[in-house]
Order: sequence, then structure tokens, then C-alpha cells
Amino acid sequence: MAEYDYDVIFIGAGPGGYVGAIRAAQLGLKTACVESRETLGGTCLNVGCIPSKALLHGSEKFAEAAGGALARYGVKLGKVELDLAALQADKADAVKGLTGGIEFLFRKNKVDWLKGTGTFKDAHTITVAGKDYTAKEVVIATGSSVTPLPGVEVDNDKGIIVDSTGALALSRVPDHLVVIGGGVIGLEMGSVWRRLGAKVTVVEFLDALLPGMDGDVRKEAAKIFKKQGMELKLGTKVTGVTVKGKKATLTVEPAKGGAAETIEADCVLVAIGRRPNVAGLGLENIGLELNARGQIDTGHDFRTSVDGVRAIGDVIPGPMLAHKAEDEGIAVAEYIATGVGIVNHAVIPGVVYTNPEFAGVGLTEEQARELGEVKVGKFPMMANSRAKTNHEPDGFVKVIADAKTDKVLGVWAIASVAGTMIAQAAQAMEFGATSEDIAYTCHAHPTHSEAVKEAAMAVVGKPIHI
Repeated sequence: MAEYDYDVIFIGAGPGGYVGAIRAAQLGLKTACVESRETLGGTCLNVGCIPSKALLHGSEKFAEAAGGALARYGVKLGKVELDLAALQADKADAVKGLTGGIEFLFRKNKVDWLKGTGTFKDAHTITVAGKDYTAKEVVIATGSSVTPLPGVEVDNDKGIIVDSTGALALSRVPDHLVVIGGGVIGLEMGSVWRRLGAKVTVVEFLDALLPGMDGDVRKEAAKIFKKQGMELKLGTKVTGVTVKGKKATLTVEPAKGGAAETIEADCVLVAIGRRPNVAGLGLENIGLELNARGQIDTGHDFRTSVDGVRAIGDVIPGPMLAHKAEDEGIAVAEYIATGVGIVNHAVIPGVVYTNPEFAGVGLTEEQARELGEVKVGKFPMMANSRAKTNHEPDGFVKVIADAKTDKVLGVWAIASVAGTMIAQAAQAMEFGATSEDIAYTCHAHPTHSEAVKEAAMAVVGKPIHI
């Protein structure tokens, strides 16, 4: 009789857990994955990355039609109306297809889905729906949830004060949407509802949008979103929100102190960040303590301080990104099966899927300059032939290289397809490329990615088209 029911159990079927479980099974490990949702895929597939992209894409199509942009190409339309129910149905269809696809992959790879909430009984025993399951290794991959704003109660069902989940499911276009938080989620959701007709006000505590991104990108972001009609209140904190009937009143004041003012809205989106999902895991039963930020600390092989328990994704330090969790899922499975796994945490791209998109990988210019002397090359998208032809002039590509070795330290981009363009930069950095390597790589013409080549050429002051 086997000592354990499974070689490995993953707790959570989000991008980290489900990918890790499939990889573990591929490597010959008897694998199970615990998930309490009715569908697999975690926050990302169900109420995060995927549905938000469906609404972003659909709202862009609507804006092109309603705003007259299509007329430039000879596409003439009559009165354009929004069918929000149809847009929401398309979003649901995308989610259903992808979550169902994971269930198929579980069956194909013989991964057992343990339906319910998992709680540690001991380091090798997980209780799910009243039944105990044992494993030689347990991987915590429970993801994260919305960080609450003290004194502000989210009620997605009412649709007045909502979090990201509620903002994805609104049944009407708000007259005035106030977004608390100028990060990725707030700007993506604000963009959706702005394009569909809402007045949008973004309240951000810091003096610039998109915390963590390169300084030039953050400055340009404010210009772009203002041009798109968003009202930005930067360096501003929310001190209270009250709801009366179907209206919300926010009290705000300068972050550094000053006179308060009020803002009225019929929808408020709280998007100030996310926090690890660790409540209810029974970590106290195995003596696993959290760090000061409520995260689980791990070593390079994702081992925690408790033998036989590992952790990946949003519950451990690092950017809370689905693709980071996926790579860690693959790596932890390979560590368990073979003793060797690889994730280069210095090369993890981040993308904001607004229009244009904002993307970056590696160090910001500010971070790079703290470490030593650098060379920087920039190239504007308005000088890129494909972007210019497509009437997409906003943005630039920026390459940051070490002044002595020319090794690329970071790449930042604002462009309609920046999220796709940044993959080239990440791969170049993974191979230790210099700016010269990128500059002398032939890029197809006409493509947006030529801007990456030109920015690399600009590192030594010799771009062609400016």
C-alpha cells in the first residue's frame, strides 16, 4: 500500500495551481488539485485576466464604431447602439470555453480535481469536503483577492461600490464611475466603462499612475488617459464613502494634507491592490508563519519553512501576475519530480491592457541608475511606419542598457500592441542580449516591433527614422 494518496497535491486551480498540476502529472507524479469554485482557472480565468480582456476588446470595437473611427476606412454606419447584455454574454462565452478547456486537460493528464476548500490537518494531510487526502508534497497556490479599503464596504450585488469582480459584471453603463486606485486593474476597468459612455474619475494616492512602472511611462500614461477623457486626481486620498439610495458620495483630500472635497458617483470601483489568500488554510496547524506583508516566504525551490510544503504565485513575494504563477507552477513541479526547476524572476514582463497598451520587463530607468551608469535609447511610435499608418501615434519604446557592457537591463513600451512586443525584449534579456544584439537583428517591415530595434539603435544615438 502506498504511503501517500498522492505524490503532490496543489491547493488552488488558478494559473499557478492548474499549470503546476498538469506539469507534475506529465512528469509522472500522481497529482491532485483542490479547488472550491465550480470552474477551474482561478481568479484569472473566471473574474480577472480573461473576462477583463473580453470587455476591453469589445469596448474598443464599440468605440471604433460609435466614435467614427471606422468611417476613415470607408466603413459607414448608421446610429450605433450598445447592447451591453450581448457584450457580457460574449465575455461569459470566453470564460466558459477556457475554464472547460482546463477541465479537459485535467482529464487528459489524469489530474484528480478535489472539489472543495482545502485545509491542512498536518503537513502531508489536506482535508477537503470532510475527507482527508495525503501527499508527499503539498503546494499552496491559492492566489490573491482584492485588498479592502478600510471603512468602504463593497457590495457587488448592488453595483454601487464594487471591486474588480463587480466592475466586470455591471448591467448598465454608469453615468459617473469613480475608480479608487490608478494601477493596472483600475485603469483597465476605467477604460472599458469610459469607452462605453461613462464619465470616469481616477483617484490615486501617489503623484503618478501605474506604480512600479518606469517613470517616463507613468508620465505619459497621465497624458494619454487625460486625452481619452478621464479625470485624474493624483496625490489624492479617499477618506470616506457614503451611499444614499443609488448614489455614492466620496470625501477626498490631498494626500499630503489640505482641504477636503466631495465627489458624487453612481458607481465606485475599489482597486487599491490585492492580498494573498491564506485565511482558512489551517497554516497554524502546521506551524507555518507569514511574513510582515501576509505572504509565505519560500526558498529558490519554493520550499516553505515546513518540510513537504511549498508555495507559488500570489501567496509568495513578487509581482502578482498570472504568468509569473504559471512559470512557478511548472518550476515547482519540476523541482519535485527532478530536483531542478527554473524561473528567472528578473525577467517577468508586466502589461496594462488599455489602448494603447503599457508594457515593461526588467529594471526601470530609476532602478537601473541606482545600480550604476546606464545608456538609454527611446523611439516614438509616431515615427514607426505601421503605427503611423494605423493612426496609433501614442507611445514609445525605451531600452535601458548597462553603460559598460551594453547588456539590456530593461525595456518599456507604450503602443497598441506593447504586450506582444515586450515578449521579444523578455526573450532577448533571457539570453543576455546587448542593445547592439537587438539593433542588428532584422525586424520585418512594416511592424510595430521595428520600434524596439530603433530604440536599441538609439542607445548609441543612431536611430534611423528620427
